[in-house]
Amino acid sequence: MLQDLGDGALPVAGATWIMRAPTRGEKIADIFVNLSTIPGMHDIDVGEESVSIGAMATQDAIAAALAGHSDLAALTVATGYTANPAIRRAATIGGNIATVDFAASDIVPALLALEAKVEIIAPNGGNMLSMVDFLAKRRTLGRSSLIARIVIPRQGRISTHSRITLRKAGDYPVANLSTAISVREDGEIAAACVAVGGVEPVAKRWTGLENTITGRKLDAGEIRDIAADYADEFSGRDAPGVPGWYRLRLLPVLAEKAFRFIQKNHA
Repeated sequence: MLQDLGDGALPVAGATWIMRAPTRGEKIADIFVNLSTIPGMHDIDVGEESVSIGAMATQDAIAAALAGHSDLAALTVATGYTANPAIRRAATIGGNIATVDFAASDIVPALLALEAKVEIIAPNGGNMLSMVDFLAKRRTLGRSSLIARIVIPRQGRISTHSRITLRKAGDYPVANLSTAISVREDGEIAAACVAVGGVEPVAKRWTGLENTITGRKLDAGEIRDIAADYADEFSGRDAPGVPGWYRLRLLPVLAEKAFRFIQKNHA
């Protein structure tokens, strides 16, 4: 249907971004194609080796399904403790990650840290992309391409998500950070994934920090100083009331907060 209708049609999920289009000065599409009744698009399957989340699964449904799984806590927080209850009941994971101009997404860095993959269905077949590749290509995906589901490998890590807003919890974050790490019995970090959102137009992995802390003892007290040394991997985006330098200033704080949570839960 989307292929037949052409560029004048837009697939619609929860519509929480679309409904605010006029406030951003954007033209609303002429035709919307509702995805809500496609079989399987709402399904959430939490398995021992992986988690499969349909693109139409809402934030509150995801948070409820993942509750109690420490390896998936980054996505639990990113879906269950952001926005407000009304938005969480409507906003979908597929719509969130497909919205190319939404720099403040909490879900995108969580999926990056969890090394998720995105299944894309197009008229010419399907394709599975890493989150890194999906973010690089999403502007070029045609409107007849749909996100079908997100698949997250379960790797026995501990994960978490932290965010800082200007005023209250329901605000968009000034900056956010997700991390997933595995820790050996001696307290040494065996593997680390750290992703940052809100700071730049598109979330990305913090590779300098990841590489530096891998093989070190888990010590949240050192993380702030180490993170400060690698903050220059990012270029802070400016916005009304939030200069880019301020976003960068928050990164060591977010890193320390996340690793204190992980250190506490590892112990």
